[in-house]
Amino acid sequence: MTSGSAADRAPSATRLVTRVLATSFATVAAVLATVFLVVSLETRARVRDAVADKVESSQQIFRRLEAQRQRDLVTTVSTLAENPTLKAAVDTYGMEVRDGTPMQGAALIATVQRELDKIAARFAADVIAVADVNGRVVASTGRGAADWPRGMVSASAQNRGLPHGTEWLAVLDGGAYRMLTVPLMLDEVAIGSLEVGLVLDSRYAEELAALARAQSAILVGDRLLATTLDPASREALRRDVGQLGPGTSTIMLGGETWLARQMASVGPATLYTLVSLDQEAASATRAALSALALIAVGALVLAGLGSWWLARTLSGPVDRLSTTLATMAATGQFDAALAPTGTSREVDTLIRAFNEMMSAIARADAATEASYLGTIRALAAALDARDPYTSGHSERVSAISVEMGRTMGLSDSDLEVLRLGALLHDIGKIGVPDHILRKPAPLTTDELECIKTHPLIGAKIVRSIPLLAQHLPIVELHHERPDGQGYPFGLRGDAIPVVARITHVADAYDAMTSARAYRPARPSHEAVAELTRHQGTGFDPDAVTALIAALPALSGLPSSLEANVFQWSWPSRARSLAS
Repeated sequence: MTSGSAADRAPSATRLVTRVLATSFATVAAVLATVFLVVSLETRARVRDAVADKVESSQQIFRRLEAQRQRDLVTTVSTLAENPTLKAAVDTYGMEVRDGTPMQGAALIATVQRELDKIAARFAADVIAVADVNGRVVASTGRGAADWPRGMVSASAQNRGLPHGTEWLAVLDGGAYRMLTVPLMLDEVAIGSLEVGLVLDSRYAEELAALARAQSAILVGDRLLATTLDPASREALRRDVGQLGPGTSTIMLGGETWLARQMASVGPATLYTLVSLDQEAASATRAALSALALIAVGALVLAGLGSWWLARTLSGPVDRLSTTLATMAATGQFDAALAPTGTSREVDTLIRAFNEMMSAIARADAATEASYLGTIRALAAALDARDPYTSGHSERVSAISVEMGRTMGLSDSDLEVLRLGALLHDIGKIGVPDHILRKPAPLTTDELECIKTHPLIGAKIVRSIPLLAQHLPIVELHHERPDGQGYPFGLRGDAIPVVARITHVADAYDAMTSARAYRPARPSHEAVAELTRHQGTGFDPDAVTALIAALPALSGLPSSLEANVFQWSWPSRARSLAS
């Protein structure tokens, strides 16, 4: 009986498994059939809303990026328009044209062209042009320069009533340009204008399409200027551009239904993004059905293998992954890639996605840091460019400060703060008038007080930029002294941050060893002797010691190639304090 019972149990178990599998299969099949039908019927109705939301989201992102791009462009172009060499050449050129006695016209135009080429080397634009006060182009550069020949009357002459920083559209034979014009001012008098533009061509349309993750089209009036649509759809749109209107509209192109959204406009130019509802619906349906089919197969397989195997296969790797992620979150170390488990495809896919996400974050951080460093160097360059005697000063002070900090055993993070903060230490002198900053003679008491405001001006600039907050102590306090006789707050000793003390010594050393219009550079040993003589009163003793120790590593630093912005006049102590 025992044997019979066992034999009976085996067929019964088999029948039970069969019935369970059959029931599970039938249930899953019925559910999937219903879902397939519902998905097929509902997908197209829902795709329009999804596409509309996607386009709306893209438009919001585009508007934010456009607003940021506009602010950055205005700031950058306004800074470039302060180029003293460029303004001097344009002013002289304008005077000779007005007087009707061009003596150096070709040389002045060549100077303007060289300055524009320098700007183009570090600022991406399709055309950069300079126009005189009459709106005539003096020189131009960039891939669209042929459309802005010298002597042409720029359309900017007709747009002078626009608010500062407003973009306008220039429609030329060679194409349409999205332009920004900034006046060139000399002694508060307009002597011309700097014009920067992007051509609205197929490349611009591709960039817009990549940003919106959709197709794009650019119209000027009823003329289709550029688009990323396929040839058939392009011709259909070209024949009937009247379908495109303000806001969001549904249009027909080549037998397909498209959702069109106006993203932005510049004068008569309008930028649109377009998404094919038919393609999106077909793609969404295929994706949904494929996902459901995969779910069906997975459900049948999982029903056969059992929950125990599933738990053992998935729970262990998931626990290990969760533990690893928790450790990474606790330590803040995200640079190491997670290793695949090799036991679960799903978990390994998650790990690969996580690793790709961290790589993308690392790339984004690198791009942000590059932009951050570029901003700092641009600010330092803007200051140094005001006076030929100050060129390179910020870079030299940065290099000297880092070597001193390394000698004093500062951490890598503190060295980075020191390196970039020293680059910015004199940024406040942007607010000091040129006639004081460039004066080749001792300063008056009032001029001295004006110079002393530059740390506070610099601190105000840096405080307004969150990314630069960690460099604020250097910019604001690099003229404080151990004996409390510094400025702007009269701090003493250790109340002054070490990075500010280091920058103060590096600053003074470079000032003494750099040439001026009114004196030659001092030898290094004299500068060191002067610093040593004022240890503990004018300069931090540890920082002076660190400078002396770092001098061999700084032997190749071109300390006398260009003067810096400090106004040292020996033996005038009042002048040295101001610097």
